[in-house]
Amino acid sequence: MCLAIPMRVVAVHADGGGLAEVDGVKRLVTLTLVETPQVGDYVIIHAGFAIKKLDEDEARERLALFRQMAQAWTTSREGAE
Repeated sequence: MCLAIPMRVVAVHADGGGLAEVDGVKRLVTLTLVETPQVGDYVIIHAGFAIKKLDEDEARERLALFRQMAQAWTTSREGAE
């Protein structure tokens, strides 16, 4: 299964790349697949490529869901040990 993660663009480079961040983790990404990426935009990142822009509310909702899933997974693993 593949996951695409919402991240906020923190830098846009002239070569079509950029830097995106989520929860303090920054990654170099390719921004050429989205139209006019700007610093502050939220984008979906899959395999290092920004594939879609999101509005801030939708990005926050998706990130909250990812955090809930991560917490549930951590809790279930702790119970298995």
